[in-house]
Amino acid sequence: MEGHWALPEFEILKDIPWIWTEKIDGTNIRIQWNGREVRFGGKTDDAQIPTFLLNVLQDKFTADRMKAVFTDATEVCLYGEGYGAKIQKGSHYLPDRTDFILFDCKVDNWWLARPNLEDIANKLSIGIVPIMGMGTLPQAVELVKKGYKSTIAHNKNYDAEGLIMKPAVELFNRQGQRIVSKIKFRDFIR
Repeated sequence: MEGHWALPEFEILKDIPWIWTEKIDGTNIRIQWNGREVRFGGKTDDAQIPTFLLNVLQDKFTADRMKAVFTDATEVCLYGEGYGAKIQKGSHYLPDRTDFILFDCKVDNWWLARPNLEDIANKLSIGIVPIMGMGTLPQAVELVKKGYKSTIAHNKNYDAEGLIMKPAVELFNRQGQRIVSKIKFRDFIR
């Protein structure tokens, strides 16, 4: 419901600076590296990754590549979206193929900052979700309500799914969970 926040933290933090990234309409993917092997998963451990996407992930994230990028880390988890043809409305993004786009990374017990994410994306030759702006949560709501075009879609007339917002300085709630918000365009369609 508009004007009400999903969590009390959002109400308190609504007027601080947040970094906004484009929300990609795909399937949530986790890529885990323990220093020896690469494992692939979805948002939950029970999630099934389509074979055509798993093949792409296995080609991109080999043990040798992960070892070269994460030389000293004991536990790494890359978070991103599998997107493109045959995934959600992904043909608007990539009409004839699927890919992975990075949106987060945890190395050991540390969530990485944006410059570190960009460095990892560069070293692994993978995409990273684009920054759409910086501002308050009410400003982000207004942008999504108006709608905006996806900046990564092949179809230049494709409306973006929404925004993911993180405080400009990493913050956690009382349970130790990161404070991250999302707004989808479809939330405002009546």
